[in-house]
Amino acid sequence: MIPFFATASAGTEDLLADELRALGLRGVRSGRGGVRFAGGIADAMRACLWSRIAMRVLLPLAEFPAANAEALYAGALDVRWEEHLDPTRTFAVEAVGRTEALGHTHFTALKVKDAVVDALRERRGARPNVDADDPDVRIVAHLAGDRASLSIDLAGEPLFKRGWRLAQTEATLKETLAAAMLRACGSDGTRPLIDPMCGSGTIAVEAALIAQNHAPGVHRKLGIERWASFDETLRAELRRMRDEARRGVRRGAPPVIARDRDPEAIRAAQVNVKRAGLPITVQQVDPAGFVVVNPPWGRRLDGGGRRQLKTFFWQLGQAWRGLHGHRIAVLAGGPEFESAFGLRPASRRPLWNGPVRCMLLIYDLD
Repeated sequence: MIPFFATASAGTEDLLADELRALGLRGVRSGRGGVRFAGGIADAMRACLWSRIAMRVLLPLAEFPAANAEALYAGALDVRWEEHLDPTRTFAVEAVGRTEALGHTHFTALKVKDAVVDALRERRGARPNVDADDPDVRIVAHLAGDRASLSIDLAGEPLFKRGWRLAQTEATLKETLAAAMLRACGSDGTRPLIDPMCGSGTIAVEAALIAQNHAPGVHRKLGIERWASFDETLRAELRRMRDEARRGVRRGAPPVIARDRDPEAIRAAQVNVKRAGLPITVQQVDPAGFVVVNPPWGRRLDGGGRRQLKTFFWQLGQAWRGLHGHRIAVLAGGPEFESAFGLRPASRRPLWNGPVRCMLLIYDLD
């Protein structure tokens, strides 16, 4: 039973925990910034293939006191890097968090890099090279409360990078946050969904992936496939999981409809939908289902002021009152939306879109 840590956007940790339990993972415990679970390497690979909400899936290697740079270097030097990295492979270090003595993430990453290089040179007789853009092994150093934890990322790149996005618009929503919104409002692909302000199509694509039971990571090459410890047994298991995921795709799912009044957004959505290869349309009239939307928060609305923004939200409320039988989920970037929309939400959930605190408002229209 190996401990793993799946990172998540603030406010989505409990949703990720529910998702990982649904995947059959054990020892699932949500906390600040992510979810812990336990199992074998195959369980972690399953999370990389199937999690729609996790940002990263990390294999923790060490945790130790790091009151200063010397302690950080010494703790990193003791890690058995040779189990996952050898002189023929490249690596990169990403640092997260700060302490009083280690206040710059670039310096933290540099100290860990030095320790990794020195450890491999001492134990293997040669040093690996650094590749910041496309490393074989991505190391994550996290600092908090004068302690450091070191992990390696099984996926390699952040999991929100699904591979279908070719075009984007201003204030593009991360795929993982869109998936969390859909899970929070109960959209499981069994009912139609419409996003009337689709932007580049993030919510619509994620909804269609759910409706067709597409594993979001099935087409990506995982970082673990480039580790020194990735043997033929793990390779065969990963191949089996990918084949199983492809066979499990559902056809004939309820419609997903993407609309937007901005021609640039429509063009971006069409490019992304085509790349994703999903049956998303902007033409059909939908029966009662879900409306999931990330409306403009201010700067996205032609530079208009607060009064124009509240008028726009009020007009939405008036227009959507007739959507009987629908459930509406709105990601609001400020308190103006709820007061101007004029309807009482069934529930509220705080979420963070990067550094911006938002509110997911869910309305059930009778």
